[in-house]
Amino acid sequence: MIATLLLAAGKSSRMGARDKLLEIVDGVPLLALLASRALNVGPTFVTLPSAHHPRRSVLPQSAQIVVVDANLGMAHSIKAGIKALPDTVRGVMILPGDMPDITAADMAAIQTAARHCTAPIVRATTSDGTLGHPIYFAASQFSRFDALRGDRGAFRLTIGLEDQTVLVPLQGDRAQLDLDTPQDWAAYRAR
Repeated sequence: MIATLLLAAGKSSRMGARDKLLEIVDGVPLLALLASRALNVGPTFVTLPSAHHPRRSVLPQSAQIVVVDANLGMAHSIKAGIKALPDTVRGVMILPGDMPDITAADMAAIQTAARHCTAPIVRATTSDGTLGHPIYFAASQFSRFDALRGDRGAFRLTIGLEDQTVLVPLQGDRAQLDLDTPQDWAAYRAR
């Protein structure tokens, strides 16, 4: 089994008073949309900054919640998510919660590649080859997550392992498109 770890514990501070993960995409909050897409391909674990955070109310019941201290940074969220996974997982696909164009088919493509190769890392790219998300890590790589610190993402664990990484191109720029600011959201909605 491959699990998805959806990172949703960040403060969304560049959005001012708005929460980017609760912005509406296709009629539902972004976090609900991504969680639903992820659940279509397998078990999904979602990091949240508190057990009673408003983001929890938009999540499907079948999403597994992992509460983390967001003040400790993204690395802490990722490590807590990895520790919450059952021992039976073959690997984990990590996806930031602010990437609205990642589809269930994109996630399935990453997982299919992971199931059909021996590489410990499978990474999405844009159609022109720019590295992006989601990123799959085989369970054999989980001990390496202990080295993560601060606000550094799991992509750092791929450095130096390019020869052990399978790349999966996704359509357009969706593997890179994240929305962090009101301006990002306005541009996204205007296209």
